[in-house]
Amino acid sequence: MTVIPSPEVWLRGPVDGVAPVLQPVAHALVAAREDIDAVAPRTSTDVLWTQRGAASAAFHVLHMAGALDRLFSYARGEALNDAQKAALRFESQPHPEMDGVALARHLAAAVDVGLAQLRATDSDRVFDDRKVGRAGLPSNMLGLLFHAAEHTTRHAGQFITTVKLLTADGRR
Repeated sequence: MTVIPSPEVWLRGPVDGVAPVLQPVAHALVAAREDIDAVAPRTSTDVLWTQRGAASAAFHVLHMAGALDRLFSYARGEALNDAQKAALRFESQPHPEMDGVALARHLAAAVDVGLAQLRATDSDRVFDDRKVGRAGLPSNMLGLLFHAAEHTTRHAGQFITTVKLLTADGRR
């Protein structure tokens, strides 16, 4: 029996409840979640947390989740709260108690929150001005949501590449 892989997320049709202008963001988040779900749970904790002169694979997952939360907060026009600042510090530290299943769940929860926000976003307001960070740098809602999508995609790729490099020597 031949298994036919499902098409890429963006070719599967719209994500339910998300405005057309925000579909690329939703598709990128779903694709990143699927990529992490496919690799993280079957990768050893040792490999996930190994650092060889670069960030660990696990860092990329924690950072994706945290950055999504922060960027989506800015898209809502909010400043970061103390919990988000603590999460930023948390993601930069090793947490070997988190295995691949825990990391995949952590990202899935962040993506689910992001998709809920996209569903609630008024597409007529995507060009509303937004400020980013303590410096209040200029952006708009769509720019922040787009950046969240591309940032997530970039780190999903870094996660996969890091795992592949570390397992090329036979470690799993």
